Amino acid sequence: MTVLMMLDVMQLDASGLQVLSRQECLDLLCTALIGRIVFTDRALPAVQPVNFHLYGEQIVIRTSVGSKLAAATQRTVVAFEADEFDPGMRTGWSVTAVGHARAVDDPEEMARLARLPLLPWAPGSRDHYIVVDAEQVSGRRITAEPTN
Repeated sequence: MTVLMMLDVMQLDASGLQVLSRQECLDLLCTALIGRIVFTDRALPAVQPVNFHLYGEQIVIRTSVGSKLAAATQRTVVAFEADEFDPGMRTGWSVTAVGHARAVDDPEEMARLARLPLLPWAPGSRDHYIVVDAEQVSGRRITAEPTN
């Protein structure tokens, strides 16, 4: 498929960025190592970088039981974002998911999540799992301008 044909089938937003389908967004989330979770802390928006794993259409995060993140994401709506950019090529993508977060307390589900390839980067015990259902998913991609 030529670049011109690809541009014809790509949906672009008002800024000229490629609008990604839900499946493209989920596929890209599978490739990211770090994301950012947005939650409310003392009635103010807060954002925290986290490593995560996409499990089906659920974003799984591992944290400590007493963390601010664990306390703030108990049955709340949160946003999650992951991206990848190449500054030299001026290309990249960004995916945002919004959904309900919940703490995992079922022993069988905890055992299943413990088998995921989700190793915490931060030191200390990280045996608390937060699951975010990716209810609304959107994404954009910026590609290099075609050269003439």
